[in-house]
Amino acid sequence: MTRFVIRRVLWLILVLLVVSFVTFALMHLVPGGPWSRDKQLAPAVVAALNAKYGLDKPFLVQYGNFLVGILHGDLGISYSYQDRSVTQILMQGFPKSAILGGTAFILAMIVGIAFGMAAALRQNTWIDYVCVMFSTIFASVPGFVLGILLIIVFSVGLHWFPTGGWGSPSQVIMPAVALAALPAAFIARITRASTLETMRQDYVRTARSKGLLERVVLIRHILRNALIPVVTVAGPEFAALVTGSVIVETIFSIPGVGRLFVEAVFARDYGLIMGTVLFYAFIISFANMVVDILYGVIDPRIRYD
Repeated sequence: MTRFVIRRVLWLILVLLVVSFVTFALMHLVPGGPWSRDKQLAPAVVAALNAKYGLDKPFLVQYGNFLVGILHGDLGISYSYQDRSVTQILMQGFPKSAILGGTAFILAMIVGIAFGMAAALRQNTWIDYVCVMFSTIFASVPGFVLGILLIIVFSVGLHWFPTGGWGSPSQVIMPAVALAALPAAFIARITRASTLETMRQDYVRTARSKGLLERVVLIRHILRNALIPVVTVAGPEFAALVTGSVIVETIFSIPGVGRLFVEAVFARDYGLIMGTVLFYAFIISFANMVVDILYGVIDPRIRYD
C-alpha cells in the first residue's frame, strides 16, 4: 500500500507539471494580455508593466520563475486584484465553493443511492419507473438551466428564496439543488445497475440460503459490493462540486472559485488563471487517488502489492 501511495503521489506531481505547462502555454498563445483595455494604454506604460511583472522575459524563463514560486508556496499575484496574492484570493473564495459543493455532494449521494437502491430492489414496479424517470430527466437538464428555472419558480414566483448572493442558509438551497441534480441522476443510474448485477451473484444466493436476515444480506453483501462503481464516480464528482461550478456560481452571484475563474479569464489575469487551474487539477487528482485507496477498504479482494 505504501509503495502504491508513493507512486500515485509521483504521478500527481507529474500531472500538475503537465497541466501547468499546457495552461501556461495556452495563456501566452491567446491574443491580448492582462493590460488589454477598451481604451488602449500607452506603449511606454505597457512596457513598464511588463518589465515590472516579468512579462517581457522569454516564455521558458517566465515558466521557470512560476515553478520556483510554487516550490516556495507562492502562486504569484493577481493583476486585476491590485497585486493581491493568488493564494489569498483562492482561500477567500474556496470556503464558499466548498460549502456549496459539499452540500450538493451530500444531497446527490443521498438521493442518488436511495433512488438507485429503491429502483433495483423494486425492479419493474412503479417505484422503479419513477426512479428511472427521475434519472432520465435530470441527467438531461444542465445545471444552469435548472438554476434559472428554480429562480423563476421559487424566487420570482413564490418568493421563497433569494435570487442569489451569499451569507445565509437560504441562499445555499437553490444553487445546491441545481448542482446536485445531474450527479444525483448519474449516481442513481449507476447504483441501480450495480445493485441489480450484485443481487444476481452466487454469494448473495448463498447468504440467503444460510437464513440470514434480508437486512443483513442487503447491507453486508449487496450494498457494500454495489457501491464500488459508485465510489469510482463519487471521487471526481466531489472534486468537481467542491472546487466550484463556473456557471451556477455566476448565475446565483456566489463569490466562489468558479466565479473567480470566469473573471480571471475575461481579464486575462495570468496569475489567477494559473492558480485556479492548478487548484482544480490538484483537487481532482487527489480525489482520484483517494478513490483508488478506498477500493481496498470497500472490497477486500483488492490488494495493492
